[in-house]
Amino acid sequence: MKTSRMIAVALVIAVLLGTTASAAFAQATTPIGPQWWPSRWGPGDEAGASNLMTPEKVLEAVKPITAGKVYRLGRVYEPGMPMRGLRNYKLVIPSFPTAGPFAKNRLIFNEEFVTGEIGQVGTQFDGLGHIGVLVGADGDLNGMRFYNGFTGADLVSASGLKKLGVEKVKPFFTRGILLDMAGYKGRMLNHGEEITVADVRATMAKQGIADIRPGDVVLFHTGWGSLWMKDNAKFDAGEPGIGLEVARWLADRQIVCVGSDTWATEVQPNPDPNLRGPVHQELLTRNGIFNHENLDLSELARDRVWEFAYVFVPVPLKGATGSPGSPIAIR
Repeated sequence: MKTSRMIAVALVIAVLLGTTASAAFAQATTPIGPQWWPSRWGPGDEAGASNLMTPEKVLEAVKPITAGKVYRLGRVYEPGMPMRGLRNYKLVIPSFPTAGPFAKNRLIFNEEFVTGEIGQVGTQFDGLGHIGVLVGADGDLNGMRFYNGFTGADLVSASGLKKLGVEKVKPFFTRGILLDMAGYKGRMLNHGEEITVADVRATMAKQGIADIRPGDVVLFHTGWGSLWMKDNAKFDAGEPGIGLEVARWLADRQIVCVGSDTWATEVQPNPDPNLRGPVHQELLTRNGIFNHENLDLSELARDRVWEFAYVFVPVPLKGATGSPGSPIAIR
């Protein structure tokens, strides 16, 4: 009897150890944790959280509109604007006039020629093909994983992404929330200052925001945007923003998009020197949640507009990693 009991105990311990080992193995399957695919919207989905844009959500978004005032949240695209790394933007008029005159009425017209990383400069909307994680050997396309488990081999093409292009994202007409972190703290947030869940909860309480709901867009006003075209070197050198704690908290609430008046939305540099861009991976890669960067949120903050309708349609550039354009807020 005693021997049987000892065997039973040993089996239980073995099962527990095996379960723990399996869990640990699952946690170590990728550099950012366990496998995140297939998506909740199916193994072939390329629209991510924009699937939350339902007729019901549109009708909910209309409710905060009481004044009919429209706010443009996008920056002007212009030479000299802050840009990361070697990114560039250039617009030229090839000749003036570009063509003409034509016919008896002597018609003339002008056109522009634009070069640059058009989806990743200025006010920019990150698509799902923008960020991934290398889970295999360097250079192994099949070891590069993106949203919904798509691999680098699935995406790669010199003429645009074959999967997860920004043209697959559905239009946004949804409830928007502004969290005025600068207003809460009484100052512009600092370089490398991380916004915590405690900060978010306190700001929501101060602004009278009861909840964040599935399909919402959540925007962070840090005050960092006041440096735009005034001190580009400081603006570009780092930034305040959210970390993984807030990113996971927002993902649990099933938001559709996050955004900020900074160039990455997430804190830069990361407090952990071994990490780079983990919030992008948590939101875009793991959860299909979009990121809208370099927004001008100053007027919304000035007018204390905390809840509004957020409207944006990504430019359907087939195979692009992101989109230019200006979202609007309507109150």
